[in-house]
Amino acid sequence: MVPLKRRKRSCGTDSTGSGSGTEVKFPEVVVFLLERKMGRSRRDFLSGLARTKGLRVDDKFSDDVTHLVSENNSAEDVTAWLHLQGGAADQTSLWILDVSWLTDSVREGGPIQIQERHRLQVDLQGCASFVVPAYACQRLTPVDHQNRRLTDSLVLLAENAELNQDEGRAVAFRRAAAVLKVLPAEVTCAKYLRGLPGVGEHSLRVIKEVLESGKSSEVEKTRASEQFRALKLLTGIFGVGPKTADRWFRAGIHDLEQLQASGEVLNRAQRAGLLYYQDLNHPVSREEADAVEAIVQEAVLTVCPGAQVTMAGGFRRGKQSGHDVDFLVTHPEEGEEEGLLDRALVWLESKGFLLYHKTSKNSYLESAAGPAQSSTSMDHFERCFSILKLDLRPEPQSASAWLNPWRAVRVDLVVSPASQFAFALLGWTGSKLFERELRRWAARERSMSLSSHALYCHTQRKHLHAATEQEIFSHLSLDFVPPTERNA
Repeated sequence: MVPLKRRKRSCGTDSTGSGSGTEVKFPEVVVFLLERKMGRSRRDFLSGLARTKGLRVDDKFSDDVTHLVSENNSAEDVTAWLHLQGGAADQTSLWILDVSWLTDSVREGGPIQIQERHRLQVDLQGCASFVVPAYACQRLTPVDHQNRRLTDSLVLLAENAELNQDEGRAVAFRRAAAVLKVLPAEVTCAKYLRGLPGVGEHSLRVIKEVLESGKSSEVEKTRASEQFRALKLLTGIFGVGPKTADRWFRAGIHDLEQLQASGEVLNRAQRAGLLYYQDLNHPVSREEADAVEAIVQEAVLTVCPGAQVTMAGGFRRGKQSGHDVDFLVTHPEEGEEEGLLDRALVWLESKGFLLYHKTSKNSYLESAAGPAQSSTSMDHFERCFSILKLDLRPEPQSASAWLNPWRAVRVDLVVSPASQFAFALLGWTGSKLFERELRRWAARERSMSLSSHALYCHTQRKHLHAATEQEIFSHLSLDFVPPTERNA
């Protein structure tokens, strides 16, 4: 998909097409037929045919267009044409399609779901006709890949955008990086990326510069920026987000020493984050995560025999290190999980494991109208954000790495009823971009709302139940993606 600027939707009759006044039945779809290689007479014929089915077909290309249809053109041809129009700025929501999509839609009486065969293919060096599905949730994305020097540059720019609370820019960079992760060959020339979904002009400039000179001037400037370094350091404090970090930075606080000397009043989480700063910003190894899992398992099973503890997050996706460890807790018998978290925390505290914790109660209510339709990663489970004390003496990871016989580890404990566990497991496994793309797919392609609690079908006006992640993917008409392939 080649994204353009945010599009304004229209409804009613066709005011920008042939002027025939044909009723527009699908206002969310705006089609433009590229005359190049198609010819004017065939273009006019197909446009008229599509309008008789209630499709809006514009005679002029504009920011309103959502589906650009061409015949006998490559994705590179269409992308080059787009650049000549001066309209490839944001690059997130324009479908570049073969004419077969339009003819299939006319035959079915309305716009059909886009299949891989409808999308124009891009020739990638070393891998001709390789197709990248438009949504990250349609792809297999392993932990390791062949384009890390490119993705590292894009991820750093995404992090900088997040620190500056520019979510749109951050997502754009992460989407481009996610595409690079699934390519079967190392990218050696930026031109082979044109037309791939999610790879916008800004990302292409960065990639081109890295390929040609070994580094990106924008990335290096960002990395050296006092603001970037300060905000990254300050948000490394547990309990400090970009807004607080930015306020401190504007007040002249750029490091931990300045924060401690500033007289800023810190909340309990931030005090704990400052106290254990070095530990919490040192990656947790897989071995340490397994050791934490053993502690959590013992705590939960001691207070609630029969309960189940599942490690989620990056470690479930196959990563060998992370900055925290996430656990989902449930019980096969609905209702038995109630009160479990408080009892487990008492046990952890009695054994000296609990350095800090903050809990919140389950606030989810299943409404007959379905879950909120906004795309959000927030959920309402009973949970505890905690810092646990992990003893390193039995099996020290490195003789020189730690002077203390223990370290502090961030641990999130989330309690889910059995009926919502599959959705919770899917949501808490990640990655964040994979989950965002799942929700986007559900809303745009299936008219559904997906959350970590439920899946609601708006056309059927009901919740769709699922006992496993596989069933959720099936409801969404997606091939199942294993956890280790969700590293978008």
